[in-house]
Amino acid sequence: MSDTVTIIGAGINGLVAAADLAARGRKVQVFERGPAPGGAVRTEELTLPGFRHDVAAMNLSMFAGSGFMAKHGAEMAQHGLEFVPIDRPFAQALEPGDYLGVTKDLDETLATFHSEADKEAWKALMAGFPSRVGAVGGLLGTPMKRGPLLKFLWKQWRALGAAGLVDTAQFLLTSPRTWLTETFEDPRIHAALSSWGMHLDFAPDIAGGAIFPYLEAMGGHFMGMVIGKGGAATVTDALVRMIEAHGGTVTCDAEVTAIRHSAGKVTGVTLNGETVPSGTVLAGLAPVHMARLTGATGNAGFDVGLKDYQYAPGTMMIHLALDAPVPWIAKQMNDFAYVHVGRSIDGAAKVYAEAMAGLLPEAPLLVVGQPTRFDPSRAPEGKHTLWVQVRMVPGRIRGDAARQITATDWDGARTAMADRALDLIEEQAPGFRATILGRHDVSPLDLEAGNPNLVGGDQVCGSHHMRQNFLYRPVRGFADGTTPISGLHMIGAAVWPGAGTGAGSGFFKAQEL
Repeated sequence: MSDTVTIIGAGINGLVAAADLAARGRKVQVFERGPAPGGAVRTEELTLPGFRHDVAAMNLSMFAGSGFMAKHGAEMAQHGLEFVPIDRPFAQALEPGDYLGVTKDLDETLATFHSEADKEAWKALMAGFPSRVGAVGGLLGTPMKRGPLLKFLWKQWRALGAAGLVDTAQFLLTSPRTWLTETFEDPRIHAALSSWGMHLDFAPDIAGGAIFPYLEAMGGHFMGMVIGKGGAATVTDALVRMIEAHGGTVTCDAEVTAIRHSAGKVTGVTLNGETVPSGTVLAGLAPVHMARLTGATGNAGFDVGLKDYQYAPGTMMIHLALDAPVPWIAKQMNDFAYVHVGRSIDGAAKVYAEAMAGLLPEAPLLVVGQPTRFDPSRAPEGKHTLWVQVRMVPGRIRGDAARQITATDWDGARTAMADRALDLIEEQAPGFRATILGRHDVSPLDLEAGNPNLVGGDQVCGSHHMRQNFLYRPVRGFADGTTPISGLHMIGAAVWPGAGTGAGSGFFKAQEL
């Protein structure tokens, strides 16, 4: 049996696992079905020559602060990794001309608040952040295995006491709306911070979602944000170079069609009709594809769990080449990496309900990325790229909440839905459409066609609701990425700690091996 570790999928978790293992002397081979490595962390010229667009992930803060980077950051820099720091991470476009912005400067941030009580509440959150982030952030950095988890809980009990630990547990169960309305009185702040929950699938009233607006708000204020110099692909390119420098291989256009196993042990994978032997396989696959490639594992709970795994609503992407910056009415918004377009927390809840019902939302939440404001190397001199996520949309269309789009297939609805999103930006920035030089619309099904792990256009590879998070991600008893088949492991966004560029599951598994 080959002692080479075989990794299915060259997404960020697969590449991180391969790089860490290769650096410690393990033989690794990565097989990627697509024409290029990176998964959601890629950069391509999607509109016009010279305009470089991040196809999915733009914010690399989680990767920059990951355990992998703490260990291998110096070597990654040698392989060309370069970040661009950002001191104005995000703003919320509210009523046209009004905005709320979070920056690393306290006075600048609070100048966009309308309530003195809310300013004091923000300062109180700042004061408590160092201790709370040790518990909340530390949990996200802990493998869901008995030993590490008990060690983490013991450490937090000693730091916080029993009451503090119980309060933290209550916070982890709280919805964004409950936390925000208890903490702040201004609905503008409720809208601005609840938008972060929608980056996953935490609508304002979903239990367990408060953690994400909290971490993004405080993390953005204390640490800002980072993006990749020249595009997010700087991460992927450096990882591939690191793997190859240590003797590993990354092979694209190589689709694994089956995972072979016998007598409860993995024996290899089928690639291009031939079996590649391997005693250790790491599969960066969505549960539906994991089940398809393995067949029955002999463990009914695991097999049923993969079958019943729930995916989040879809996302639409719009990539734009611009002749000039966005002409926001609130000109200060040009100075932020992200601008969320959405007027209220109730509007966000409505969008989520519509998407879950299979309806094209009447006024979707938009995440507008302005990377060339901080990294002009992504476009020709004086030009800009714009990165727009439409959150959320259904993967399968049943109708239109606005009763304007009649098509119920994405080929027919793609352009009209993208136009609806651009209308929302035009409302906040009159004359915006006149700056567009090139445009590339990507429907949820286009996303899935390019990366089958994005089932129905779900960019987070599965709901993070409480029934499918922590010890239950992807299936109870297997949150550490193990499977009933010895030598076969799951990694990727479907495995704890879930979605994002932190590559936690890949790094955890490499450390374990």
